[in-house]
Amino acid sequence: MTPSWNRGRLQALIRQGLGDLPLILASNRQPWIHSSRNGAVVAERPASGMVTALEPLAEASGGTWIAHGSGTADRRCVDAGDGVAVPPDQPRYRLRRIWLSDAECDGYYNNLANRGLWPLCHVAFVPPLCDPEHWHTYRLVNQRFAEAVLQEAGDGPALVFLQDFHLALVAPILRRANPLLTLVQFWHVPWPNLELLRTFPYADELVEGLLGNDLLGFQIPAHAANFHQAATQVGRGGHPTRVATYPISIDYDHWNQLAACPAVEAAMGRWRQRLGAIQPDLLGVGMDRLDYTKGLPQRLRAVDQLLLQRPDLRGRFRFVQQLANSRSHICEYGALHAELEALAEEINRRWGDGHWQPVLLCSERCELTDLIALQRLGRFCLVSSLHDGMNLVAKEFVAARIDGDGVLILSRFAGSALELGGALQVNPFSEEELATAMAIALAMPQLERQRRMALMRSQVAEHNVYRWGGQILSDSIALVPLAAHG
Repeated sequence: MTPSWNRGRLQALIRQGLGDLPLILASNRQPWIHSSRNGAVVAERPASGMVTALEPLAEASGGTWIAHGSGTADRRCVDAGDGVAVPPDQPRYRLRRIWLSDAECDGYYNNLANRGLWPLCHVAFVPPLCDPEHWHTYRLVNQRFAEAVLQEAGDGPALVFLQDFHLALVAPILRRANPLLTLVQFWHVPWPNLELLRTFPYADELVEGLLGNDLLGFQIPAHAANFHQAATQVGRGGHPTRVATYPISIDYDHWNQLAACPAVEAAMGRWRQRLGAIQPDLLGVGMDRLDYTKGLPQRLRAVDQLLLQRPDLRGRFRFVQQLANSRSHICEYGALHAELEALAEEINRRWGDGHWQPVLLCSERCELTDLIALQRLGRFCLVSSLHDGMNLVAKEFVAARIDGDGVLILSRFAGSALELGGALQVNPFSEEELATAMAIALAMPQLERQRRMALMRSQVAEHNVYRWGGQILSDSIALVPLAAHG
């Protein structure tokens, strides 16, 4: 029987497979942020599925992670080479920070990445912003990341693991400068179909950049197939690029342990006190980053539809939507937040009274224990992404349900829908379908809820984040020339 994947097995693979070969990771977001708070420096891990997935690789290899230093105290904590050993309490790898000006952040990150590539890849019905100046800045920042990688790698071999749509142009720069590097990139978001991709003026350069890698990973087969189609339209050199799928996941065992800890039990009590005399079988929850790809307005309007169709739920049913603030300085996100607040107010005014309001929109910063507590309390969790590469919230909800109960309502346009067959899958654009799914979830018998949840918990337990890391690292190591292992 093949042993299950866990942190120890992944770390053993890295030590044995890489040997002395350096591992260099590069991403826009850094795994540790140093901030100034009340005159002191505080180190924090950002809430990021990517960080959770990649940090075991960095720790096991003792390698280097290159990222944009965005914290208010980041410069105070680095050495002469702009590096700092992390994690702070028990350092295992080096974080190399690069510094970007406000203009670079605005052009590369806020605009080209988040107002251009993000809506393009998510088919978000928001026109992608394609400003030549922003593309120019994106290219310059990708050059900066490439230079940092080359400084860390020197002239020798290394395995370089690039992350996501922020660094699409890095690989060819590295290949030209140091042919001994083995280049791998994982594209965390969807890849658009060819017709949509053609609307992006720099599509050919984008594809050519990704073809500079030895291995290119996507979340699901459809995204890989879309890229294959795009690649056939671009003139390719003689360098082969392997394209494969690696559905990302979570640390299932760790999430289970957190869900059972006393801090979560205490947080559940605080939620009960805040929500009043709630009935657990009449509580729905949602938890998302504030983003127009998550289907949030449709979700709230579906709650309104549910209360219209089911008068018996008025005064009893509650829906709690927890929002993680995101990119609020970008106008589309600020407008979305205002729209959600207006929707929640309108629904509460229509159906609520002095003692009960159906929608609780929570925008304040929330600790992880509070989020898990909310996941444990809800009869259902609603994940209604309009388009998503994977969506780890769906898997986190499943892992948090240590009681084996609860219903997941999941958009069929999220990558996780291919794995979580026990969910009630819905079209997130149909408010009527969302309302019907909520009604089904509230009425579903316990044995059926448990049957569905058992299927999903088994899936997430087996296909955890260490399996994801193990598969992509195994394939990466197989591409490293034998001589490079030393």
